[in-house]
Amino acid sequence: MKKIFMLLLVCGFLVAFTSCGGGGESYSEEAEEATEETTEATEEASEEADMEEESMEEAEEEGDSEEGESEESEGEEEGEE
Repeated sequence: MKKIFMLLLVCGFLVAFTSCGGGGESYSEEAEEATEETTEATEEASEEADMEEESMEEAEEEGDSEEGESEESEGEEEGEE
């Protein structure tokens, strides 16, 4: 009877360990993959943000130069009147 009880106890522990991921390797591999994906996505997002920031700065510079030209032309028109 003791042998049967111990056998059932051992089988119960084996089932618990295998169903709960007792090896732990599969979780670490999945975690590494998720970390890599997150890192790649973060890098891509930061690159896109940098590019957008640069384009906005260029647009502001172009807008500033156009405003300067329009102010000069307004000054010339006022002087002509």
